Amino acid sequence: MTFPCFPRLRPSSWLLLGCLAAGTVFAAPPPSTTALPAWDELNAAQREQLTAPIRERWDAEPAQRQRMLERARRWQQMTPEERTRAHRGMKRWEHMSPEQRTQARALYRHMRTLPAAEREAFRAKWKSMTSEQKNAWLQANPAPADAGADRRRPRH
Repeated sequence: MTFPCFPRLRPSSWLLLGCLAAGTVFAAPPPSTTALPAWDELNAAQREQLTAPIRERWDAEPAQRQRMLERARRWQQMTPEERTRAHRGMKRWEHMSPEQRTQARALYRHMRTLPAAEREAFRAKWKSMTSEQKNAWLQANPAPADAGADRRRPRH
């Protein structure tokens, strides 16, 4: 059997086309667009699923409890835009190499010592620098030796 638009397809090609067409039928359903329930509407199992990782970390790392509370307080005070920026920053940090993290620490250490106006001016200058200029600045302003260790436990 041939079709005018596919005059010379082999049987194996038809099989491949059939599998591709069937793949769309068996693909995972699209994410639900229905609204998820409010916290008070979650059942006990759903609440447990959400809170278990935090409880495990709380119990496993008593020395980090104060820091966890401080982060929770800061998170509650953030605007939605600030939370979005924080999420982006966390994702970016997770994908950095150890060397890139050291460089970021050096840059952050310098930025936090500047008044707001100077910080914005430095940020604009940094964006206009070439890679070579940025590397030269980082060589001249290294991070402290103890700044290379992550204070958090690694994620698995």
